Amino acid sequence: MERKELVRDEEERLRRLRLLVDVTAQVLSEDEKLTFCEALRLVEAARTASLRLFPDKNDTFELVIRPRLDRIVLERFRVPFPTPVN
Repeated sequence: MERKELVRDEEERLRRLRLLVDVTAQVLSEDEKLTFCEALRLVEAARTASLRLFPDKNDTFELVIRPRLDRIVLERFRVPFPTPVN
C-alpha cells in the first residue's frame, strides 16, 4: 500500500473507533432498560471491536477508553468508585 492509502486507512479506522466509543457511551448513559451486566458486556464488546480495528492497541484502550466507559457505568448504576489500597 502507498503511504496515502495507509494514512487514509488509519484515519477511517480512527473515525470508526470514535463512533464506536461515542455510541457505546451514549447507550450506557441513556438506555433506561440497560442492566448492570449488559452495561459491562457492552464495554467488553467495545474493547473487542476496538481491538479488531487496532489489534496492537489493547493498552491504549485500557488507559484511555475503558476509564471513560467505566466511569459512565459506575455513575449510572451508582456503584461506589473503588478506593485505592495502600
